[in-house]
Amino acid sequence: MSRPARGRVAETDAEPGPGLLDALRALDNDRRLQILLWLKEPARHFRPQVDGDLEVDGVCGLLIAEKLGLSQPTVSEHMRLLVRSGLVRAKRIKQWTFYRRDARRLAGVLRALRAL
Repeated sequence: MSRPARGRVAETDAEPGPGLLDALRALDNDRRLQILLWLKEPARHFRPQVDGDLEVDGVCGLLIAEKLGLSQPTVSEHMRLLVRSGLVRAKRIKQWTFYRRDARRLAGVLRALRAL
């Protein structure tokens, strides 16, 4: 039996837990929703990057900030919320942080919502 990620409570179809609330809070923002849509097809939405593969490693936070037209600290806060909710995974390569969607977590959130 697998355990939930640290800081998240497992959710059953019968009882959505606090993890679902974290995900809903993270989704309650147009910019974060846009980021999730872009991360679904990163090669389509982002230019090639020097370090890391767009599909395997994720998209550099700098490219996300560039595309949104926001400062890097602002984007970092959006990404922190997405990572904390489990909807996005972060990976460090050199001094950069790369982000990619967690498809399993997104599917779990959808299942929990459908069960309500």
